[in-house]
Amino acid sequence: MPADDLPETFHVTTDEQLRAVSNLTRHRIMAVLRFEPATITQIADRVGLAKGSSSYHVRLLERAGLVKVVRTRKVRGVTERYYAMAARSIVLPDPGEGGPDVLMRHAMADLERASADSARHVRMAHLRLTDEQFAELGTRLEALADEYRALSDPSLPDTSLVFALFHPASRAQAAEEDAK
Repeated sequence: MPADDLPETFHVTTDEQLRAVSNLTRHRIMAVLRFEPATITQIADRVGLAKGSSSYHVRLLERAGLVKVVRTRKVRGVTERYYAMAARSIVLPDPGEGGPDVLMRHAMADLERASADSARHVRMAHLRLTDEQFAELGTRLEALADEYRALSDPSLPDTSLVFALFHPASRAQAAEEDAK
């Protein structure tokens, strides 16, 4: 399926879908399929899995509707399947207060796994913003991410951009959580 035919977003709405995306290995498989289709063997090589494990995780993603077979070909009598993402982006439900943010956990795991020798920009800034400034910054960050996503070339090395703009828990909320 050409990228132009992909729906823009896939909204995770079921428990099966949430379980599928909550797994770090499946997160990494979806990252492989982000820009181009791949076979089970190609996925296994890129993620560092055995083919059987790769096949298991891809089947779960396929059953949840997150990836799909986009083309097949015969190779020495065996049908080789190429898998791709079912949409350009995945929208997760809000984890709710105190709930785990799956994407941030996966992003942190990927950041920790990345070579310290590789080029990277990591920064945390504490800001004091009005509600309007907060909303404007969120909109600008999303637009910048969309702008660079449109420039993405599958032949170039993979790059991850993760940002979180949020109001941290108040000191009183944090103290209450720590007391539990």
